[in-house]
Amino acid sequence: MSLRIYNTLSRAVEDFSPLVPGQVRMYVCGMTIYDLCHIGHARMMMAFDVVQRWLKVSGFDVTYVRNITDIDDKIIKRAVERGITIRALTDEMITAMHQDVGALEIEPPTLEPRATDYVPQMLDLISKLEQKGLAYRASSGDVNFAVRKFPGYGKLSGKSLDELRAGERVAVLDGKQDPLDFVLWKSAKESEPDDAKWDSAALGYPFGKGRPGWHIECSAMSCQTLGETFDIHGGGADLQFPHHENEIAQSEGANGKPLARYWMHNGFVRVDNEKMSKSLGNFFTIREVLAQYDAQTVRFFILRAHYRSALNYSDVHLDDARQSLKRLYTALALVPPARVAIDWLDPFAARFKAAMDEDFGTPEAIAVLFDLASEVNRSRSAQQAGLLQALGATLGLLQGSPTAFLQAGADLDDARIKELIEQRAAAKKARDFAGADKIRQDLLDQGIVLKDSADGTRWEVKA
Repeated sequence: MSLRIYNTLSRAVEDFSPLVPGQVRMYVCGMTIYDLCHIGHARMMMAFDVVQRWLKVSGFDVTYVRNITDIDDKIIKRAVERGITIRALTDEMITAMHQDVGALEIEPPTLEPRATDYVPQMLDLISKLEQKGLAYRASSGDVNFAVRKFPGYGKLSGKSLDELRAGERVAVLDGKQDPLDFVLWKSAKESEPDDAKWDSAALGYPFGKGRPGWHIECSAMSCQTLGETFDIHGGGADLQFPHHENEIAQSEGANGKPLARYWMHNGFVRVDNEKMSKSLGNFFTIREVLAQYDAQTVRFFILRAHYRSALNYSDVHLDDARQSLKRLYTALALVPPARVAIDWLDPFAARFKAAMDEDFGTPEAIAVLFDLASEVNRSRSAQQAGLLQALGATLGLLQGSPTAFLQAGADLDDARIKELIEQRAAAKKARDFAGADKIRQDLLDQGIVLKDSADGTRWEVKA
């Protein structure tokens, strides 16, 4: 079975065929870095981390670009509020982002371009659009994209221009010819700091002082790093319209070529079945989540939902995720895994691959891991335990010490617990079963569960 991907553009699952056999070029819209990353950002980055991991497992040479937006209204406002330069703020937030995604074992992209390094390329695109009659200079000093002059606008979102205009009551009073038009170059304001402005004349363009609009950034960065047409463009579902729709209009309007062949969008994160937002007080940064739950549990929680589905965040669901993940680690603790190369003809591996090849079906793939863990518990096979660990690795799971995972969070130290286990064993040998049971219960009261087997007694933290 070949890899199949749901393409938002066609609204269908399609066989995946890259432009260059054996190579995949993928661009994903990354962070606007004015604050710490939240769990919604984690969901997006995790989704495409798994995509690029599985593409590599499938034998592709992957160039994965995930950009950084380091100039926009929110960034400028935050830098001014804090009394620091834009660069100081964005450098600080990029460092924090790398720490957070590293904690979640999200692999870095091949390239991570910053928008401010690509302003000349953005101005070049704007110039091309103006020459083709798709951009115009507004009385405000902005340069706007003329949406109605681009045939096919709305093909990604599936909306017609009339549908997009529905609800418009008044004309936009910022020099736009049409309310649907969007800004490519924002004219500089006197109130904005100097480091928020570029002199286009100094770069050879006649658009005055200003800064790029958000949408043009990704068109310039993706085309510069991957070419005018590439294989996969991804991002959160909230970017489908207008951001990605506008990227298509700009890029294809300027270059006359399709921007990306496959468009992928991950689903939203909800909190206790409500939309996550700061105004509702249900907004969680990655750091806040990791202060309460370990990274493997958070990763497992995100991946057991399909990337296109909504993800409902709650303590109950994370507690359940940790308990479920413990079942997999328990199998690896019971049977130390052998180092194995994955044989994709093995029935478990074949089922796992079939699940992942069908639009990166992590829920079904994880179900295979549980079936395999049950078989490890039954067979005590080190080879099968090794396969369990190797398949988990393709998702970034099950690579830590099973003992460390199962014993994390204990109030008693390991030496004291082992001492009590030895006392219990001595009590049982002396046929003092009441004393042995008391030790077990005392440990259970302190959150320590004893697991007896033919190989001896193990302990883990109660879920």
